[in-house]
Amino acid sequence: MGDALGVPYEFHDPANLPATVTMVPPEGFRRAHPGTPPGTWSDDGAHALCLLASLLSTGELDLEDLGRLMLDWDRDGYMAVDGRVFDIGNATTLALARRARGVPPTACGGRDEHSNGNGALMRVLPLALWHVGSDEELVHLARRQGLLTHAHPRSQACCALYCLWARRLLEGEPDSEVAWEAAVAGLREAAPEGDDVRTELEVNILSERLVPRGTGYVLDCLLSAREAMRAGDYEAVVRAAIAFGHDTDTTACVAGGLAGVRDGHGAIPEAWLAALRGRELCDPLIEELVRLRGEG
Repeated sequence: MGDALGVPYEFHDPANLPATVTMVPPEGFRRAHPGTPPGTWSDDGAHALCLLASLLSTGELDLEDLGRLMLDWDRDGYMAVDGRVFDIGNATTLALARRARGVPPTACGGRDEHSNGNGALMRVLPLALWHVGSDEELVHLARRQGLLTHAHPRSQACCALYCLWARRLLEGEPDSEVAWEAAVAGLREAAPEGDDVRTELEVNILSERLVPRGTGYVLDCLLSAREAMRAGDYEAVVRAAIAFGHDTDTTACVAGGLAGVRDGHGAIPEAWLAALRGRELCDPLIEELVRLRGEG
């Protein structure tokens, strides 16, 4: 939902955004992706659905299968609304090209510091909703799923921390900051000193140097989502995420996922639900996940 709401506002500076964010932007606003009907999710939602579909069909994190589904998305529009692919990041493009050439999925993601876009973070939430094992296992899997497209330890650390954060909210912690601190503690336990992910946590994620701006940089995306989570209820969180401008669809996707876990489906405005396209793609997977976890 956050992804679809944010798509028309992508690439804009915050000062150029309308005062009120709606699924259909006001007349005269220069929409990003003008050929894309309002209410359409982007690569964020499609890749998250690819991950969810793979987890449900294989019963495990199978990077071979996930890589296949993401190539199906790239080539044939699998899990894309109307089968139409748009807005793919450079790192993901390169990684999928490697996978298409037969490179093992664990070796496809970029490992240099410039390969720290938010492509692995934006899709990882289904892992936290599906997994029922220990925190250590969840951290391991969150790190591993990123290898397909974004293999730098910073991206792995952001994905792992995000999954633990979502888990604490899913367990019923209503305060997002308390849940954040508990997730930090959990990641410290799961990643001992000397681990690259632990170093990224202490040196970069917990640093006060970065001011959230809603860009495509993975750490900025995570910290922007943290700031947006302070805005209030689900609707306020998603609006706050988009208000950062820039990579609006992904910031709203990452923050909205957390707010949805915390506040529940009923917190989503009815007008947004009515305008969301592609429900025939996502609803069956969501229903299967709910049945699997026995929460129906």
